[in-house]
Amino acid sequence: MKAALVAILFAAPALAQTSEPSRSPRDVAAAACGPKNVKFEVKQDTPPDPAQPTPGKALVYMIEDLGQCPDCVGLRGSLTDVADALTRVGMDGTWVGANQGNSYFFFAVDPGEHHLCINWQSRLELRSHAFAMANFTAEEGKIYYFRERLFPGENDYFLDLDPVNSDQGKYLVAISAFSTSRAKK
Repeated sequence: MKAALVAILFAAPALAQTSEPSRSPRDVAAAACGPKNVKFEVKQDTPPDPAQPTPGKALVYMIEDLGQCPDCVGLRGSLTDVADALTRVGMDGTWVGANQGNSYFFFAVDPGEHHLCINWQSRLELRSHAFAMANFTAEEGKIYYFRERLFPGENDYFLDLDPVNSDQGKYLVAISAFSTSRAKK
């Protein structure tokens, strides 16, 4: 009797795992970011005056900081040249814009919990597999800064998405170009 009970206890988790279809990490990331077929064009523009949140909203700055990877360029030829990396930014399953190179953009959000995602938009399959995610809870009237970074690995690339404090965020905005983006048709 005890043996049958032990067998049932060990089999239950295995049966529960098979009832949900498995999804690849890329599928999970793509669902958090936005549709994989959306591509962006990015251009550098004249930076606007520092933005303030509109009533009832919070403001999010997304800053691509490639300055943290001085060894990326030239490490293994042009495949590691990330100086013009274009990263798409998604929030809550919808793409909201993109950065290219050391640049930033910002957007307003409603108060509440949000899920951010970045993905390297590239024609090279290896690069397009790079994702990073973060979540935060926005409060009305607050400004949030997130830094996007890209690091080469042994045979792959890694994206990093981290919140930074307002002092660091303002500094990164000041030394970065302002990006405007639009989805390609």
